[in-house]
Amino acid sequence: MAILAFSCRSTGVGEGATLEGDIGVTFLWEQKSPTEGELRAALVQPGGIVETYTGRFFQITRESRLETLAPLWSVWNPSWVGWRYWGPEPQLTFVTHYTGEVVANLEGPGGQRMRCHFLLLKASSGMKGGGKGQCQLASGLTIRAEFPPT
Repeated sequence: MAILAFSCRSTGVGEGATLEGDIGVTFLWEQKSPTEGELRAALVQPGGIVETYTGRFFQITRESRLETLAPLWSVWNPSWVGWRYWGPEPQLTFVTHYTGEVVANLEGPGGQRMRCHFLLLKASSGMKGGGKGQCQLASGLTIRAEFPPT
């Protein structure tokens, strides 16, 4: 059983930048199960200031249950708008819309939040199959993200 648990773990990196290109981002991820893992985003601001955001990510499948995804909403900022199906309360339409994607809600300095969603290139491989998408800070700042296959 320990061998099976270990074989599900995989790690990788990604990179991104704001749409303006003034802030670079390095992503580190560790997939701990077929549908969950940890994600870290290090934003490098002008002047070399680094802000780190960390949290869990979830790969959404048709079998995903809202109870499993509850951490995405535990610190939700209801004033965030602009992403379909990301409301103040979890809904089944969220699972339907984001199936085949990875979603995350990360925490940064001073309780700041970042939400992310990535379309997987090969959903059956999880994050190690690669993907691309975007993250958004509560301020509305948008970050493009890419994860090469590992």
